[in-house]
Amino acid sequence: MLRQRIITVAWLAPLVLVGLFGLQGGAFALFTALMVLLGAWEWTNLAGVIRQRQRVQLVAGLAVLMLLMWLIGAAFAVWPLWCAALGWLVNLYWVTHYPEKGQQWQSTPRRLAMGLWVLLPCWVGFNILRDSGGVWLLFVLLLVWAADIGAYFAGRRFGKRKLAPRVSPGKSWEGVIGGLVATTLLALGFAFWQSLTPGVAVGLVVVTIIVTLISVLGDLLESMLKRYRDIKDSSQLLPGHGGVLDRIDSLTAAIPLFALLYLPVLQGQVPVL
Repeated sequence: MLRQRIITVAWLAPLVLVGLFGLQGGAFALFTALMVLLGAWEWTNLAGVIRQRQRVQLVAGLAVLMLLMWLIGAAFAVWPLWCAALGWLVNLYWVTHYPEKGQQWQSTPRRLAMGLWVLLPCWVGFNILRDSGGVWLLFVLLLVWAADIGAYFAGRRFGKRKLAPRVSPGKSWEGVIGGLVATTLLALGFAFWQSLTPGVAVGLVVVTIIVTLISVLGDLLESMLKRYRDIKDSSQLLPGHGGVLDRIDSLTAAIPLFALLYLPVLQGQVPVL
C-alpha cells in the first residue's frame, strides 16, 4: 500500500501542479472541470446510482451544464458562490444532525442535488481564484494542507473530545484547534509576504479561520455520505489514495467560500502572478 501511495503521488503531484499553476483561461477551466467531473462520477455512487449508464448520463449532463456556464460567463460569476454558502449551511445542519435528519437528504435525487451545490461552485471558485493570479489559489491549497497537518498532530497528541463521533469518530475538537493554529500562522506569513496593510491582514486571518472551519465540514460531509453508503473510499481511481473526492473533499468547501470572501476583503490588494 505504501509503495502504491508513493507511485501515485510521484505522477499525480506534478500533473496537478502543472495544471493548476501552468494553465490559464480556458485550458485551466477545462483541467479543473475534468477534476470536478471525476469527482461527480464518484458522487453518483455516493448518491446511490448503481447503473453505469445512468452514471455516465449524469456526468455528461453536468459537463454540458459547465459548458453552458462557461459560454454565458457564469463560470466566473459570484452567484454560484452564494449558492455554495447557502448549500454548506444546509450541509452543516445535516452533518450535525446525523443520523436523526437523514430522511431529509437520503433519497438519491436529493443527494444528487447536494452534489450540484458542492461541485459546481468549487469549479467556479477555482476559475475566479486562478483568474486573479496564482497567489490566492496557492494559499487555499496550502490552507487545506496546513489544516490537515495541524489537526493530525494536535489530534494525536491532545485529542479527547470527539468532534462528530457518529460521522467521523477519528476527528476531535483539539484537532480542529490545531488546524486553526496552523492556518492562522499561514495567513500571517502570507500577509507579511504580500505586504498587506494591517486591516487587510486582519481580514485575511478572519477569512482563514472561517474557511478552515468550512474545510472541516467538507471532510465531514463526504464521511457522512460514505458512512451511509457503507463504503471506505469514494472510488479506487487513485491507487493507495482512494478516489478524487477523498483528496478534494475539504477543497470543495474551502475553494468557493474563500473565493466568495476574497472578493470584498482581498481583491486589489495583492499582486497577480
